[in-house]
Amino acid sequence: MPDAPQTTDPDGRLGHPQVRIDGRAKVTGATRYASDIALPGVAHAALVTSPIVRGRILGFDLDAARAMPGLLGIFTHRDFADAIRPVAHLMAGGYANTSHRPLGSDRIAYAGQIVALVVAETSEAAHAAAGVVRVRYAPEPFAGGFDEPGAEAVRLADLKSDHADPRVGDDAAGFAAGPVRIEARYETPIQHHNPMELFTTACAWEGGRLTVHEPTRYVEAVRHGLAAQLGMAAADIRVVSGPLGGHFGSKLALSQHTAPVALAARRLGRPVSLVPTRKQCFTIANYRPESRHHLRLAATRDGRFTALMHEAEVTTSRFDPFAMEGTDVTARLYACPAIRAEERAVRVDRNTPGPMRAPPEVPYLFALESAVDEMAEALGLDPIELRRRNDTDREPIAGKPFSSRPLMACFDAGARAFDWGRRVPEVGAMRIETGEGAWRVGLGCAAAVRPVKTGPATMRVSLDAEGGARVETAHHEIGNGIATLLAMGASEWLGVPIERVAVGLGDTALPAAGLSGGSATTTSLMHTLHLGCGQVRACLAAAAATGPLQGIDPASLRLAEDRLHAPDGRSLPLAEAVALCGGTVETLAEFVPEGAKPGALDAVRAGRIALGTGGMGETLSWGFGAQFAEVHVHAETGVIRVARLTGAFAAGRVLNPLTARSQLTGGMIWGIGSALLEESVLDRGRYRNDDLAEYLVATAADAPRIEAVLVPDADTAVNPLGLKGLGELGIIGVNAAIANAVHHATGRRLRRLPIRAEALL
Repeated sequence: MPDAPQTTDPDGRLGHPQVRIDGRAKVTGATRYASDIALPGVAHAALVTSPIVRGRILGFDLDAARAMPGLLGIFTHRDFADAIRPVAHLMAGGYANTSHRPLGSDRIAYAGQIVALVVAETSEAAHAAAGVVRVRYAPEPFAGGFDEPGAEAVRLADLKSDHADPRVGDDAAGFAAGPVRIEARYETPIQHHNPMELFTTACAWEGGRLTVHEPTRYVEAVRHGLAAQLGMAAADIRVVSGPLGGHFGSKLALSQHTAPVALAARRLGRPVSLVPTRKQCFTIANYRPESRHHLRLAATRDGRFTALMHEAEVTTSRFDPFAMEGTDVTARLYACPAIRAEERAVRVDRNTPGPMRAPPEVPYLFALESAVDEMAEALGLDPIELRRRNDTDREPIAGKPFSSRPLMACFDAGARAFDWGRRVPEVGAMRIETGEGAWRVGLGCAAAVRPVKTGPATMRVSLDAEGGARVETAHHEIGNGIATLLAMGASEWLGVPIERVAVGLGDTALPAAGLSGGSATTTSLMHTLHLGCGQVRACLAAAAATGPLQGIDPASLRLAEDRLHAPDGRSLPLAEAVALCGGTVETLAEFVPEGAKPGALDAVRAGRIALGTGGMGETLSWGFGAQFAEVHVHAETGVIRVARLTGAFAAGRVLNPLTARSQLTGGMIWGIGSALLEESVLDRGRYRNDDLAEYLVATAADAPRIEAVLVPDADTAVNPLGLKGLGELGIIGVNAAIANAVHHATGRRLRRLPIRAEALL
């Protein structure tokens, strides 16, 4: 295939601010989400969930529910146990957010488990009938969390065959050799996703073919997983996921409620829609598990680390070999000759946890960056200076070089924007007076780092004679603005106005793409688009060079302003070039990142996870950032207010600064929730604050003055386009920066999140 021509403007559209192409539809209510889809003759479903933590179902009393007006059916394990087959967890080679089989038996494995599906003519009737379903249980002893009788601790290396605990040097000798030592324990709580859009599904049959409308970040996993559960061919299932009203790690893959709704729709002979309650969403989807960390850090008196030991444990379910692991990052962040990390999973009687934005980095770096701040205080060093003295161009475990390492550039840029120089080193020395009284002022900082990930994808790219372009892939618009980035890329690489680019996403009828997660959407899809646009341009150039522009080197042709331009001044209207190619130019691009495992593209087509770490060759590729927080703590009440947040981030080439800053500042605001507000309270195996009245999230009133600084990071080794992804980088390190600021203000070192006023009284 000949080389593709280039666009006119070397800077192009990419890299410049662009408002979202779907923004107007979203803010005016024209956007349709999964539960907005009006299926003809739809019935409505409601769930009944278990109030006990562990045990057996002895029986049901359904008389009152059956007497409710509009009832169409009540389905339990007695109806569906033989109809739903087991499917493994997505991150264990399967498709689902949990391997626990929905309505599979009379066994209860956790509180909030689905025990019945009630279907009626209206949503109100379904919920009313579900409310009078009576279930008799035989409770059994259970372990709800850490340290409870029956909780089973397992080394992660024994639970997951691909896990290896990082280790280098003699950690015991290194710790003994360091004259300054920090040893502390840190804890982070259970946290739940609370996206505005609930975990809905709607299923409709047409003969033997099933269509599922469901918000998910991996339509192919839902399709193939549901086919495996129901014993169907994947080709007979279509999954449609329109724009997502938030997921942040939830809506992972195949959900627990999808198969029962699909079966109910088949039994009743009409579409069935389920919109669960907010309370039920705490147990039918995944969540961030609680974690505990034992950090030991030793250093010379001039601030060079001599040893780092990080022992961590997180909870997980009894039935899935899944746990979030994070010491692969904390063990590689700073220069240190002796490092040992070990992670354990504690199996308890709860649903399987899962990713939550920046899954391991948020809790694990809270521990490490708090310990680094404690070391800086013990040494009498500025916290930024301590990090500078332990900066490294190579990760310390295997000695791999970083493809770029702008960590200190982020700290320097952030310090300037935040005015870190006004920080008084002495703890408790900064104060202000307001009409509300005296406030202690604290300034804190922390690092933000995240490994780059990318995955294979396929994409259909087409160009018609009128200069209209279309980009289609079975990926997902989760609110991050990927539809806008794809339109920007097609506009630049095909030389057409952005208004003429149509983007199709979120449908298994489109070319297969992978999971929306790991900050890998941009890195994966933009490379696929670049490949596809190159193939379209090559076709146009070849046709023109053998026709009206005969004798011209195809690679010398430029595509811009609806024309192909030759160096000698001749040009050809785009419509004529397209006509020479048969009227429409269409290609199916298949992108496989360098270093991907064999068969990675086949894995994506089969609905399996295929994300890999970024970096070409023997380099390690991370995104970097530095978080700065100013907190005010009331001298009498202990009330904590975050007055200001500044983050400086280096994440490769930034394609749309407008949406990039939006993503980063949104993550920083969520970091306030992580530090001060969010906690799912577990009481005797059940969540007691499973609603938005008592599960506290950051709101507009909690948002302070906030700034996200974009630091240049021209990384030519990470991938051909220099992309790293930044969706999750914004939240990382915020909790540690706030905790460090609280200590600077008050002298209280609080090592358990969330930090509440009562801890300071």
